[in-house]
Amino acid sequence: MARQGPLYRLFARFNGTRAMGWVSRLVSWRVDPLLLRLTGSRVGFTLFLPSALLETTGAKTGARRANGVIYFHDGGDPIVIASKLGLTEHPAWFHNLRANPEVRLGGAAFRAEVVADAAERERLWALADRVFPPFANYRARAAATGRTIPIVRLKAQERDRTKPS
Repeated sequence: MARQGPLYRLFARFNGTRAMGWVSRLVSWRVDPLLLRLTGSRVGFTLFLPSALLETTGAKTGARRANGVIYFHDGGDPIVIASKLGLTEHPAWFHNLRANPEVRLGGAAFRAEVVADAAERERLWALADRVFPPFANYRARAAATGRTIPIVRLKAQERDRTKPS
């Protein structure tokens, strides 16, 4: 993975601030799905960060749900981090994909698998921190509450091998 430029790093750092966490919780989690859908995942609140629309099926309702997520690739597999800013609970989309692992990211079909192996999680965290350095702060915040942030690997479905843009 190439080292990101100074503008990217500054933007990522700014996005990791408490003020942006507040904006994220109150505004972007609601607006991002609409922006990502309207622009084909080209524009969202994350601007420079790789993000796409993650579509899950509701665990209780069975209704389709859409959330903007930051992702990165490990080989051909997209990886998403269920950080929710390091708060005490997992994001709703994580509960949904645990119940219904067939998901879509950027319009492509995937099967979600939670990464459990400690060595693999450590390797993926190193990659995640290069994409979005505030993940390290989120891990520390979550650990302080006893929460372990899940890492999710998305495996492409045989019938749909396209990658999100």
